[in-house]
Parts: sequence; C-alpha cells; structure tokens
Amino acid sequence: MKLLTLAAATLVIGVGAPAGAIAAASPSFRMSIVHYVRGCHVWKTTSVRGAKTTITVKRGTRVEIRISCPMNFDFRQLRGPRLVLGNPRTVAGTSRTIVFRRAGTYVFTATNVQSSDELGLETLGADNVLKLTVVAK
Repeated sequence: MKLLTLAAATLVIGVGAPAGAIAAASPSFRMSIVHYVRGCHVWKTTSVRGAKTTITVKRGTRVEIRISCPMNFDFRQLRGPRLVLGNPRTVAGTSRTIVFRRAGTYVFTATNVQSSDELGLETLGADNVLKLTVVAK
C-alpha cells in the first residue's frame, strides 16, 4: 500500500509541475560592456577584464552580456561551432544571451557603432574593439 501511495504522489507531482521545473536550469554567466576612460569600453564581470577576455563555462551555459556603455554594439562570431546570433546589433541598456550547447572554443568581437566623440564621452586613446573567447567544456 505504501508503494502505491508513493507512486501516486510521484505521478501527481510529475504531472502537476511545469516541464521546466523538473529539468535542471541551465547555468548562467553574466557580464557587461561598460564605459571606461582608457579605450572607451571594456568587458566586466565581478572585476574589470579589459578589451580582451576569456571565460570557461560548462556546456549548456547561458552567457548574458549587458550593454552598460552608452553605445550600441555589433556582435560577430569569428570562430567556433556556428551559433545563430540573430540581429548582430545590441542596443545600449539591453542584453544579449548566448547559449553554448556544444563544447568548443568560440571567439566573438563586439564593435561599437558610435564613436566616443559622437556621444561626447571623454576617453583616452582609440576606442577598443572588444574580443571575447568562450571555452565551453
């Protein structure tokens, strides 16, 4: 009788819960593009990483890139298993999420659409072209 009750309870929980609640959520990694005086903008996670950075994630990880710089950026994949990125432009104040389902080394650039002069931003030196390398294991 106990086994039958346990089986019935498991069935009710399994049927009543949404499919996403049963499956484990994909891990997430959040980073930003921020305004920086030298080079105009850099990658930032919990610390400033600079114009070029490499991160290592598990397969299935969702990388969310928030544009905290006042510029818009065009993303382009240079290497790695092909991803569907959609519109290459990401607008200031929004974010782009990329899911790395396959293992591999992915390389991206993020190029600002406007210059620091056009937006009246004070910077030292030329604007950086950002490079992101993601190693998915």
